[in-house]
Amino acid sequence: MRLPCPDIFCLLLACACATTVLAQEGSTSVYDFLRLPTSAHASALGGAGIALPDDDASLFLQNPSLLSNVSDRSLAVSYMSYMQGCHAGSAAWAQAAGARGTWGVGVHYVGYGSMAETFADGSVTGTFSAADMAVAGSYAYTLSEHVAGGVTGKVLYSHYGAYSSVALAVDLGLNYYDPERELSVSLVAANIGGQVKTFADSHEALPFDLRAGFTKRLEGAPFRFSVTMTDLTRWRAADFYSPEGKMHAGRLLTNHIVLGADVLFSDSFHASVGYNLRRAYELQAAGAAHGAGLTIGAGLSLKRFQVSVAYAKYHVSASSLMLTVQVSL
Repeated sequence: MRLPCPDIFCLLLACACATTVLAQEGSTSVYDFLRLPTSAHASALGGAGIALPDDDASLFLQNPSLLSNVSDRSLAVSYMSYMQGCHAGSAAWAQAAGARGTWGVGVHYVGYGSMAETFADGSVTGTFSAADMAVAGSYAYTLSEHVAGGVTGKVLYSHYGAYSSVALAVDLGLNYYDPERELSVSLVAANIGGQVKTFADSHEALPFDLRAGFTKRLEGAPFRFSVTMTDLTRWRAADFYSPEGKMHAGRLLTNHIVLGADVLFSDSFHASVGYNLRRAYELQAAGAAHGAGLTIGAGLSLKRFQVSVAYAKYHVSASSLMLTVQVSL
């Protein structure tokens, strides 16, 4: 049972709400790899799984409060094929800490392979590699019977050839979960922080993201739906317009919505589909064909072993497959 601790609850809620003033206007930021999902199930639901009440350790890298739903001594490993020559992956470990706490550690990595190094005239001088990485430590606490809060501290590192950057960031998360109603609601303030070592002379913003979402299973039916609102501190005027310059007032809202649905065939097997409206718009504007923004996947859960797969498109030139495997030791 989740026990009451109202002082901590109020502190986390105040911090999550206060971070809205820290957001930078515009979309220019570094460490944008942090927007990629770390769980195949989250990827299959459109890439935003902040309210999933799953026993999935990799989800704490998207919402630290979800650690409270993870079995003790669980290890989750994910791999995703990204653009050509690029690969992404994550690993997460969760362990109980007393009756009310759970701690976790994890890493999120994206490697971009080897690229040609050239002068301005196009002559090749050699090759260089590029990669992004986040190392995270998290703690979640059961604040009441239905509410959990969590915090994640992250060290971020990027290197592109001779250039590198280091940053420190924090994620804050709250989750309300009622297992009888099968309703989960979450609020997350992700990537609060800044660079401690810059690529050049100026500091660049981290991809701060305030998200809110819920997941609800229909009573008496094998369907569970998810709705997530992302990037809630950035409402850009450009979102009103299509690439042809026509006004679309509804885009100001729809560019922040991610939709998902699970078909729960049994307690052990599910299939998922999702639609990320902003990703669909951006890929279509870049010339992507049919299916932009659409994601699909499936998962199998046994007593101590889980596996899930997902298909998504994050770039106009390639599709991505993601696999997550979890073992409870």
